[in-house]
Amino acid sequence: MPLGRLLITAGLVLVAAGLLVTFAGRLPIKLGRLPGDIYIHGKNSSFYFPLATCLLLSALLSLVMWIFRR
Repeated sequence: MPLGRLLITAGLVLVAAGLLVTFAGRLPIKLGRLPGDIYIHGKNSSFYFPLATCLLLSALLSLVMWIFRR
């Protein structure tokens, strides 16, 4: 991939990430608060692991990368 295409692709990815962060509160799916995310709150500590969010983002990024490779 030539350098120009790589820079354009990286720019589009950054714009998409910026839009996602900007409008994340208005999305019907609350990333980080999905069913399947593990949250354990103890007396003096808490543990949070966004398992379902990681799986969803991984599937979406895999689909995007598959589309770009075609």
